[in-house]
Amino acid sequence: MNAIEDNRFSRGFAELGELVPRPSAILAVSAHWFVPGTFLTGDLHPKTIHDFGGFPRALYEVEYPAPGKRDLAQQVRDASGEHASLASDWGLDHGTWSVLVHMFPEADIPVVQLSVDRRLEPRQHHELGRALTELRHQGVLILASGNVVHNLRDAIQHMHTGSRETPAWATRFDADVAQALTQHDTNALLEMWPGHDDARLAHPSPDHWLPLLYALGASDASDRVRFPTEGFDVGSISMRNILFG
Repeated sequence: MNAIEDNRFSRGFAELGELVPRPSAILAVSAHWFVPGTFLTGDLHPKTIHDFGGFPRALYEVEYPAPGKRDLAQQVRDASGEHASLASDWGLDHGTWSVLVHMFPEADIPVVQLSVDRRLEPRQHHELGRALTELRHQGVLILASGNVVHNLRDAIQHMHTGSRETPAWATRFDADVAQALTQHDTNALLEMWPGHDDARLAHPSPDHWLPLLYALGASDASDRVRFPTEGFDVGSISMRNILFG
């Protein structure tokens, strides 16, 4: 809903577009392409995917017609070795366009989306992120789209009851992640899921956690870590924005 609403979270996405230099292209890692394999969109005109149900019609009418960039997709594939391949059966899902529609509403910057391979361990995701570091020096924005806390079942219960109270475990996990990021404590972050006491509650499935590890891998210890927007939506969805550099 943040894609079509004017609220502090959608305004936070728009602010991100002002805080980063205008990129030459965008590589998006979305929690919503969580599949058994590492794939990249290779289409010159990736379609806008409405990968959800039960929402207002206006959300299904959103289109984000950003061009693709095949040479970027091929560069990422080469950088990842044998891990990645190009795919023509995907596009830009709402993990990507719901953010970019506010960051860069003109949709005039090329976008390539990278899947999250559910077969890999956290450290392997981080290693793939490290392979993307050079892209930053080429003006490519690496956009990791997930949530620091994402317990959808708990959030739905909050929606049914009308409660906006954030559970203690969600607040703790969000704060612990923020602290580890600020301290550049990579080992702590790589061990948080599923080993952290609150991790299984914060992420019953790791799909919304793993994109962060790509951005973390592409960063370095000299990067300033900022949180332009913080807060929770429907109780247990952390909307913390994390900016490296």
